[in-house]
Amino acid sequence: MKQFMNFVEVMEVLGVSESMAYAIIRDLNEELKKKGFLTVRGKISRKYFEEKVYGYQTERNEVTAV
Repeated sequence: MKQFMNFVEVMEVLGVSESMAYAIIRDLNEELKKKGFLTVRGKISRKYFEEKVYGYQTERNEVTAV
């Protein structure tokens, strides 16, 4: 599985339009930039996306919300 998701994958997972998928990626990448991470325009880290959407916690690898 790839480390980064593109807008098509975000669209499929969330069932949103192309413009909404890009907006979500942009917002999540902005959060990552504020935390000091390098981001790729138009793509989002799969791990970070799953943390934000599904509620995974990376410290303990537990699911907090589904």
